[in-house]
Amino acid sequence: MIRIIGEQNSILNKFISEIRDVNIQNDRLRFRRNLERIGEIFAYEISKELEYENKDVKTPLGTSNMNIMKDNIVLATVLRAGLPLHQGLLNYYDKAQNAFVGSFRKYHKDNSFEIKSGYISTPDIENKFLIISDPMLASGSSLVLAYKDLTANGEPKHTHIVTIIAAKEGVEYMQKNLPKEKFTIWIGALDNELTAKSYIVPGLGDAGDLAYGEKI
Repeated sequence: MIRIIGEQNSILNKFISEIRDVNIQNDRLRFRRNLERIGEIFAYEISKELEYENKDVKTPLGTSNMNIMKDNIVLATVLRAGLPLHQGLLNYYDKAQNAFVGSFRKYHKDNSFEIKSGYISTPDIENKFLIISDPMLASGSSLVLAYKDLTANGEPKHTHIVTIIAAKEGVEYMQKNLPKEKFTIWIGALDNELTAKSYIVPGLGDAGDLAYGEKI
């Protein structure tokens, strides 16, 4: 299932426009904060589809019976660009367990490349809600690899993929290479073009560099 929440008018589109805008995005603090705020919006939307349990909550004047979200969430992100987006999700799911995946491009002599994983840290995800975040979904290869690494030793109850800007090609790749059931892709904006070097157009550039500075 695919949910493009930026198709509806909301403050989300203001934050997305600012992380795209070349006149604004070079303010790294503001860029990271906008990624974080976008993560909070996604967290709210996803919360409508999680599991709840009924509890009595004592107030100074009595007891309130309420539906409270269950503590069965694992938040995962792809390093390094995903960290601010992950923090936004964690601001709302503050009791969630956390997982981190490091991936990189391994280039060949013909300038082609493949996605490799270099690091993974994860709790048990068996029968839990797994939420994987990455600001950009370009070719889809890194997110598919991250999912396979995270689920190597357990099967989640349901997986939610969170990405701010996605290319249609990447979404189609994920639909072909991930389970058709128990899976939802949440997108802020869907762009049409993907270059030969897997950059999304119009996109926003390199989210990791914009958030933390250029790398060698």
